[in-house]
Amino acid sequence: MGKKKQKLVLPPELPPEVPDEEVEVSDEDVQFVKENLEYAGFVSNLDTHSITKHVTRVADANEEALESLYEKRLKKKQENKEKEQNALEVDPVDALPVKTLDGQLYYRRVAKEPKAEEGSKEGESISKDPGLVKLTKAEKRAKFKKLRKEAKKQAKEEVQQTPQAEVLDEVKKDLTAEEASESKKYKLAELGTALLADPESNIKHIKEMLEVSKDGDSAIVILGLKSLLAVFKDIIPGYRIRLPTEKEQEMKVSKAVKKMRFYESTLLSAYKAYVQKLVALQHQTVYKRVAVRCLCTLLAAVPHFNYRDSLLAAVVKNISSQDDVVRKLCCETVMSLFTNEGKHGGEATVEAVKMIAELVKAHNCQLHPDSVEVLLSLSFDEDLGKPENPDVDSRAKNKKSKKRKGSDEPNHIPDNERKKVRKEMISKTREEVSADFKAASYAQDPQERRRMQSETLSAVFQTFFRILKHAMQPGLGANTMPGASGSHPLLAPCLNGIGKFAHLIDLDFMADLMQCLRKLAGSGIQSGDLSENSCCQLTVSERLRCCIVAFKVMRNNLDALNIDLQEFFVQFYNLILEYHPGRDQGEVLAEAFKIMLCDDRQHDMQRAAAFIKRLATFSLCFGSAESMAALVSVKHLLQRNVKCRNLLENDAGGGSVAGAIAKYQPYATDPNRSGALASVLWELNLLMKHYHPAVSSIASSISTMNTSNNQVYHSHVSPQQAYAELSQENRSFTAPGDIKRASNKRKKGNDSLPIKDGSDLNLMDQVDENEVRKKLTEHFLLLRDIQENEKLRSELDRTTLALNLYEHYKKQKKRKTR
Repeated sequence: MGKKKQKLVLPPELPPEVPDEEVEVSDEDVQFVKENLEYAGFVSNLDTHSITKHVTRVADANEEALESLYEKRLKKKQENKEKEQNALEVDPVDALPVKTLDGQLYYRRVAKEPKAEEGSKEGESISKDPGLVKLTKAEKRAKFKKLRKEAKKQAKEEVQQTPQAEVLDEVKKDLTAEEASESKKYKLAELGTALLADPESNIKHIKEMLEVSKDGDSAIVILGLKSLLAVFKDIIPGYRIRLPTEKEQEMKVSKAVKKMRFYESTLLSAYKAYVQKLVALQHQTVYKRVAVRCLCTLLAAVPHFNYRDSLLAAVVKNISSQDDVVRKLCCETVMSLFTNEGKHGGEATVEAVKMIAELVKAHNCQLHPDSVEVLLSLSFDEDLGKPENPDVDSRAKNKKSKKRKGSDEPNHIPDNERKKVRKEMISKTREEVSADFKAASYAQDPQERRRMQSETLSAVFQTFFRILKHAMQPGLGANTMPGASGSHPLLAPCLNGIGKFAHLIDLDFMADLMQCLRKLAGSGIQSGDLSENSCCQLTVSERLRCCIVAFKVMRNNLDALNIDLQEFFVQFYNLILEYHPGRDQGEVLAEAFKIMLCDDRQHDMQRAAAFIKRLATFSLCFGSAESMAALVSVKHLLQRNVKCRNLLENDAGGGSVAGAIAKYQPYATDPNRSGALASVLWELNLLMKHYHPAVSSIASSISTMNTSNNQVYHSHVSPQQAYAELSQENRSFTAPGDIKRASNKRKKGNDSLPIKDGSDLNLMDQVDENEVRKKLTEHFLLLRDIQENEKLRSELDRTTLALNLYEHYKKQKKRKTR
């Protein structure tokens, strides 16, 4: 018989394996075992041989078989757990529990079944366990009815809840967004108030404000920028911050110094980030105005602080912006820098003027006039153009005095040495005291101020001369800048600046300047000269400004110049006829009358008579304001030149006895060759009947002037004042017409009509004008309709003729084919 199979007896579960490398035996454990050998004696008495024999006997001492047995046992445990989880516990009312041999009670379980899509398929998936309790048909039907009702209710509730849920979600989102924005606003307010209250201890809050201003909401960003602007304006110190070097940081300092260094470094880093953010936001249309306003406010408030260069560069770039608000803000800021040099000591002025010069050069003089008009607000010292060398004289005097003393007292050598030492000590103490005084009083060094003003003046004149050269270049296109006149938008402010700072121009450049002004003033008069005059076509106003600037330069440098201004008188004499009221500027013409004719100068008799005659003729052709300015100039010339009053006489030949030319030539270009003394001012007779009472009164006063030499006339009104006053009056002045005469004629034809007041006449006049307008519109509409009908008829005739020709051509073609 075969051997009986031995039952496999599995060993107990082994503890988790721990590698020998991880087992660490400390010295304390070894000492404890040595001290307590009595308690550890059982370990030495263990029968290791029988233990190993029992273990090797299992599974025939095969390690792989042993490991597979352990793995199978683990798998069975996992499968049993999954079955218990997926099983349904039967209701104890329907079935009783089962008791095992060990005495444990348990309920029979059944596997979970997937939910059937329809009620009829549920009975198909039934477990094979015979201990399951099955439902009856009536119970199944009731269960299916309940499930269907519950499904319908859930569907209805979902349909009703979906729109309500969407609306509630949108409302919640809006509420959360509003709450978030309000919370950010409150946070900005709290952080700003804390910084303003104690900036040194709460300087960390400024970084939080910068983070809040990076929000996606534009309103929050704008509010953050404005809040930071208010904070920086208040907490920025009155000095430039210099960060400590590496050596200074390694040194040991007190707590107060550490706190101040941390405050200054945090403030400077936050200010730098804020300025960079403003410079970046100015290129976006949403934040452009706010960013530019913040930049301008910072530059005007703290021009002495760090990062002034970036602020100046951003502001100067926008002084020629097409946005009027941005351009005005930047121009006002730059002008405030020029006028308030005490805040920055003049350094910002030099930098701003140099940046404007570079901007004009980069854009080829095609900028808005405001970008150069800003330079007119500069102010320079009167003695800037004079050389200042007081030290040379003092040194020479000291040398002379020393020589005298040396010759007089050769024997007192020790006394002289003592005096020298004493003088050196006194000079050193004086220098130290003066340095301390300057540091305490913040007074600017006169030499440094002179140096900065000379740099500013050189940059200004460099810009002006570049604009003049650009105006003389040929082949220039039309102007593209809004708010400018002509093809040279910067020429007018440039000429105004040269006229204002003419006393500071170096005499070496004076001849070139006058030649340039002479060419610009004569541009466009001689049509045959294509080499010089046709290269730069200027407007009448610009050419008049050139003449005005030439006279200003000559007047300011009268002692050093010997220049003949006859050519400018010739240009001005011809420009009077080229003037057009609606196109050219009357203020410039009135200024030319004042500077070139009415100022304290003695004119040649022929020239004065020519201008008198030309201005009287000019007064007949243009408006009341221009006529008033011209007649004021005529009156002034007649008062200064007594012999020219012969023009007021009505004798044959006028004042030809005093003139070299016997006949008046009105089309002559040179006033000295016009022979105006041979003419008579018959224009005054017409001007006395002028519709404006002011013009008629001054014409009558001129005509009553006598030729006697002993009469003295005083003119208290300049041409500029007369033009300004009359131009303001013309806005509300209504010229009297011939309406009353026409109404009187109507009254004579119809005696039965009652006499009406002036107000009734005005009403009747308005009614008549409306009726006349209606009739004229009807008449011209009818004429336009007739012309359109004629055009349409001609087109119709052409088309019919073309169609007839085409039909005739087709018929001939058919005949040929046949």
